Amino acid sequence: MKVKSLLAIAAACVLGMTSCNSGAVKTIPVYGWQGEGEDATEASIQADFKKWKDHGLVGMCYNAGGFNVEKHTRAAKIAHANGLEYHAWIPAMLKGDADSTWYAVNRKGESAYNVQAYVPYYKCMCPNNQDVINYLVTEYGKIADIPEVDFIHLDYIRYVDVILARGLWDKYGLVMNEEYPTADYCYCDKCVADFKAESGIDIKAIEDPSTCQEWKEFRYHKITDLVNKIADAVHAKGKKVSAAVFPGPESYAKKLVRQEWNKWNIDAFFPMNYNDFYLEPASWVGKVTKEEVESVNGKAPVYSGLFICRDWQNKANIKDPEGHGLIPSEIGEAVRGSIEAGAAGVALFIPSNMTDEHWAEFEKAIQVKE
Repeated sequence: MKVKSLLAIAAACVLGMTSCNSGAVKTIPVYGWQGEGEDATEASIQADFKKWKDHGLVGMCYNAGGFNVEKHTRAAKIAHANGLEYHAWIPAMLKGDADSTWYAVNRKGESAYNVQAYVPYYKCMCPNNQDVINYLVTEYGKIADIPEVDFIHLDYIRYVDVILARGLWDKYGLVMNEEYPTADYCYCDKCVADFKAESGIDIKAIEDPSTCQEWKEFRYHKITDLVNKIADAVHAKGKKVSAAVFPGPESYAKKLVRQEWNKWNIDAFFPMNYNDFYLEPASWVGKVTKEEVESVNGKAPVYSGLFICRDWQNKANIKDPEGHGLIPSEIGEAVRGSIEAGAAGVALFIPSNMTDEHWAEFEKAIQVKE
């Protein structure tokens, strides 16, 4: 009888009952952000997805060309065939060919349709424009109708960076220690009128609008309202919503791009904890993840976004900070810091930048004690 009992206990331990082995480990959930190249084929997507699945990824946030139903359908089917969750990653507020009345207006009175901050593709629409809202709700809804799409993944669901991340200042030849008119949005007639009706304040009569807390909150709420309208439409179709967001939200997202994302009614948050953009070491990732997890207070999982340096052996010679990122020796610290801070998992930007050396360190890091 004793022998049978011992054998039963041993069998239970082999099957993974953690009470028998305090050193039992589990693999944390890992996602990838990846854009589809112009020359992508069904075979190339299949090869990539299989490779990343084999390296431990459980899902893909995949940009298959904006609101392209055909391409997202193809990619989502391939993802499911490989056992991967599919998040249709689509930028929201950037659109190059919308009606000129859809665009945000900066404090100088310049429409983003005509003049863009930082880079030409920053043709950002106004989140308080009903035509923009209707367009986004409709287009995201079409993607949500694809059977194999599990999540709509929102990106650029924000205003233009009124202050750039510190690591980007030199790239654009800027010192951004205050909110400058060129990148401060939106002062279109509707936003100005709606804010005055709501608060009694004429924001154009304020000498320094950056000191007006009510004006900041008005814009936080406009982004939140837009997100929640999209989420309501997607949820009504039985699908979920995730989003790529700036770190914080208090420390960076609200200050830089007006994202008070802990107020959003979505199902998963993917903060872009790109430490090099903020001139911070890999240890910073865990610190900011702790803030993020606490900010959502358990209402949805947080997946800590990690920026990968592909040419890591040459990193010291790369001038553009967008070519920087985590080198293999930093991967473990960033992953462990995220998980210890309460993240449900991590996300890689981008898995195609992972070298063999990255994968070797990463696959060790994602095994954590239960």
